[in-house]
Amino acid sequence: MAVQASSGTMSRSQTQRRKRIVQTAAALAVRGGVEAMQMRSVAERAGVALGTLYRYFPSKMDLVVAVVTEELDLLEGGIVRHPPTADTAAGRAVDVLLRATRGLMREPELADALVRSLIMAEVKIELDVRISDLVWRVATGNLEGASGEDGAEGTGVDRGSTGYVLAGSLTSVWIFELVEILKGRRDVDEVERRLHTAAERLLSSF
Repeated sequence: MAVQASSGTMSRSQTQRRKRIVQTAAALAVRGGVEAMQMRSVAERAGVALGTLYRYFPSKMDLVVAVVTEELDLLEGGIVRHPPTADTAAGRAVDVLLRATRGLMREPELADALVRSLIMAEVKIELDVRISDLVWRVATGNLEGASGEDGAEGTGVDRGSTGYVLAGSLTSVWIFELVEILKGRRDVDEVERRLHTAAERLLSSF
């Protein structure tokens, strides 16, 4: 059975080993993109047996997701420490989405692999939920009890509310715009303008 479930169910040594694997994979991706994230190379550089690596990450895409999830953890931590300061909910939401865009686009090959996995449903990932939670939190001014590393729902997030549905709709727009960037059809400045337009309409009631 894969040791993939929540890091909260792992021992301290397992959690540290998993983190080392993810950091190793990220370092390989920085130098050579997704193609460089060969499972055998990751295992050798992380100092674990190949079989051990597959117990943590059954496929390369699972490893890609873990690397991107770590980026999301950093994004969330940065937003909690330095919240958006715009006067409007729309402005704060767009700030979050632009930070996420810039973070993902630092490694466009990883972002591309992730988006393709979302479209093809190759792996279970809650990218949209993590981002929607952040958008909803900054829009409502509620950054306490943010989601944990495993994407668990934080205190106070009402995912069935009209406001959350609207925040989720904005996240869906953002994912589409991210695809357009990856295809070379948009640049970040154009995406920012489009996100502002969508956010001002969708979050006007906040």
